[in-house]
Amino acid sequence: MWVVKKSKVHGHGVFATNDIKNDVKIIEYVGEKVSRSEGDKRSEKRLKKYLNSKTTGSVYIFELNSRYDIDGSPHYNKARYINHSCRPNCEVDIRKGKIWIKSIKKIKKGEELTYDYGYEFDPDDFMDHKCRCGEKNCVGYIVSSDDRRKLRQKLKKIQSK
Repeated sequence: MWVVKKSKVHGHGVFATNDIKNDVKIIEYVGEKVSRSEGDKRSEKRLKKYLNSKTTGSVYIFELNSRYDIDGSPHYNKARYINHSCRPNCEVDIRKGKIWIKSIKKIKKGEELTYDYGYEFDPDDFMDHKCRCGEKNCVGYIVSSDDRRKLRQKLKKIQSK
């Protein structure tokens, strides 16, 4: 159903090996289940390392629920290679303690799988998460679709200075 290969968006990506219908569970995001506090520590450490290097990579900590995160950094977690897009073809579906990536529209063979990472807008560190999706509606940084209006307002203020 999918394969990991080089992506034009960022590093590697996950691509459909056949047509995928709408509303299909495609791949589970797997890894070590850790407490939210441990997930926060790992996220902060990895983000600092990533920002201070020239390598591609990411944090790979995914919020499972109010108590736990999934550390998806192990290489056996192929879902970690799914890139963010401001116009995604997939979404996250968390059910019964599992994180699934599922299609939200028909995906054609060869198309890269993407979802909205859903980062909350933080006016102090939004620039840490540059977006490379290239979509027409892209604001240049990875923030949830709900927060893009706030980001646009912040960028206008910065540009007017």
